Amino acid sequence: MRLAFFQHDADILYRLVPFTCGLIAVLLSVAPLNVPGLAVATPAFALMVVYHWTVYRPDLMSPVMVFAIGILLDLMEGTPYIGVSSLTFLVLRSLILLVRRRAANQSFAVVWAGFLVAAAIVIGLQWLAVSALSMTTLSARPFAFQILVTVAVYPIADYLLAQLQRVLLRRV
Repeated sequence: MRLAFFQHDADILYRLVPFTCGLIAVLLSVAPLNVPGLAVATPAFALMVVYHWTVYRPDLMSPVMVFAIGILLDLMEGTPYIGVSSLTFLVLRSLILLVRRRAANQSFAVVWAGFLVAAAIVIGLQWLAVSALSMTTLSARPFAFQILVTVAVYPIADYLLAQLQRVLLRRV
């Protein structure tokens, strides 16, 4: 009986791994990296986490978690339009769930290509939303650069998240 109680607690903790990854990604997104050339745009780490867990374990990345990660990202970045990241992340989650059965069992190259499309959609929607809300057309260059940087860094993030998934989530 006592072992079953601890087993249940461990399962709850394991189920929080994707959300915890999202929180860490938010912190990485706002932490000064001091990498030359990345001052203009940092990789969208939270986007990587939402994409990875939605493709491979959508049962562990609920819409509420996606929404919370987006709100926290907007608050930590100090964006004037709270909710833009949440909205775009939820759109991403919905789109991934439409094609997930085909994407989850593909090679990494296909998943990476899917991430390229996803990053372009999400960051493009963020550019569109911020431009519309501020009633001015923002320069697309920083957003395009962020897409490139994010897609370039994704293989490292995917590898780390996959290793974490293998080690911690074998039983869940």
